Amino acid sequence: MKKIFPLLFSFLGVFSFSQQVVSLETIFNDKISIRALEVYDNKVWYSGTDSKFGFVDIKNPQEQKQIKLSEKKLQFRTLAQNKDAFYAINIESPAEFFKISKKDLTFKIVFRDTVKTAFYDALHFVNNELAYTFSDADKDNHLKLAVFKNGKWSNFKNNISLNEGEAAFAASNTNIASSKKYLWIATGGKASRILRMNLKNENIEVFNTPFVQGESSQGMYSIDFYDDKFGVAVGGDYTKQADNINNIATTNDGGKTWRVQASGKNAGYTTCVKIKPGSKGKEIISVGDQHISYSSDFGKTWKKISDEKGFFVCQWIDGNTIVFAGKDKISIMELKL
Repeated sequence: MKKIFPLLFSFLGVFSFSQQVVSLETIFNDKISIRALEVYDNKVWYSGTDSKFGFVDIKNPQEQKQIKLSEKKLQFRTLAQNKDAFYAINIESPAEFFKISKKDLTFKIVFRDTVKTAFYDALHFVNNELAYTFSDADKDNHLKLAVFKNGKWSNFKNNISLNEGEAAFAASNTNIASSKKYLWIATGGKASRILRMNLKNENIEVFNTPFVQGESSQGMYSIDFYDDKFGVAVGGDYTKQADNINNIATTNDGGKTWRVQASGKNAGYTTCVKIKPGSKGKEIISVGDQHISYSSDFGKTWKKISDEKGFFVCQWIDGNTIVFAGKDKISIMELKL
């Protein structure tokens, strides 16, 4: 079922596009779509289609394990962790919240959302004791969140209303981000806005953005924040992936205002963005179904460093190593920066 491929230093993806890229190695193959991953214990952990959950060791890819969380063919596009467990939620209704023990990979369902419109787009742990997950709204168009607090999940009550056609994209489990002070949620569709929660008092503010929006396929797909102030958002239109107008933006005031960057001068539709740890936001990697791109100037300009296709989500492992996952594969990129 799984195959391990040797080092890919190939003309298909990387060699001809940037001397920064040292290698791109595929460490895992399977018939699966992966849109959420975590790094823990020197392993890449993933959830995906057909109820699949598992890991592959970064340094020794032959060491891997996969389990099925359900006999049903569930689609998982969320995955998050605290010190004891991983959590994953399937996208269809009923939405079932799975808790998977890090100790022995035993799992159980700890919460259910049986509303027909339940569709959880992202799941994010602020710390070991606090997590939030965001679902598309019900018919009342109220913001729909669930919160993990005091060891259990519950619905999070609020009075925020979304616009008609405003939702989110379960593209890479990265339309939620947090800092010590704030939690941010990026919406998309006919409206693409930033919702910012003060973690101390749980007050939520809503900010408009200049991001491409107005159609159900448009808007922000992914956000990341370095601290309470600097953040980056990427997205576009998945039905017009070459379009690159108003699909990247940055903020320097915690999400209140956003400045469009590299409009018309980037590789197009993008599903995941990650700031390099320790870079203060200067170095950023992003990935879309048709490209991998890199910025070394706080997101102002971007360089396509790979034409490798089929990746949806990425994560920094260290300052020179990034893991990518997507259609049928997990790969590791080494950069020389």
